[in-house]
Amino acid sequence: MRKAVQHLKQSDPVLRAIMQRVGTFKMNYDEPQFASLAEAIVYQQLHGKAAATIFKRLTDLAGEPLTPEGILKLSEAQLRGVGLSKQKLSYLRDLAAKTQSGELDFSRLPEMPDEEVIKHLTSVKGIGVWTAHMFLMFALRRPNVLPTGDYGIQAAIRKHYRKRKMPKPAQMEKIAKCWEPYRSVACWYLWRSLDVKTM
Repeated sequence: MRKAVQHLKQSDPVLRAIMQRVGTFKMNYDEPQFASLAEAIVYQQLHGKAAATIFKRLTDLAGEPLTPEGILKLSEAQLRGVGLSKQKLSYLRDLAAKTQSGELDFSRLPEMPDEEVIKHLTSVKGIGVWTAHMFLMFALRRPNVLPTGDYGIQAAIRKHYRKRKMPKPAQMEKIAKCWEPYRSVACWYLWRSLDVKTM
């Protein structure tokens, strides 16, 4: 990781200042498996605490770690009972069914290039590009992901790069060009910069 930190500090003075304020890089990773993706679906558009409560209720009922079988054995009423919306439970069931049938194969993902992983994951109902980007970064540990659809990254770029409006994907790509091949690391610092008190 020293190489990534060194590269980013040298290539972007704005990011260098953020990195100095934020401190040491410490990304928390997940395992690239079914349970991580199921958790990502539960967490979509929910406050962290609410999502954690629902996820805990779900694993209490379906078993931990979550498996496709654990999800598919539960009735709609049981899934609704843990606090899942109708939409989310349909996403989880689709993910479980596609994993069980082998249509979605987690063992193949580490070998696939980023674009193919995105294509593979977004074939599941309810998994969009943002969720696929998060899976690439936090489960598959890919170093060069730029989630242009992430509100936190947009807000951090707007704030630190003094943009009047939220940046569009093309603008973000342009700013992030010099971060390559470590855009994931740069994004971690941008997320953290919003939690750290700055001027």
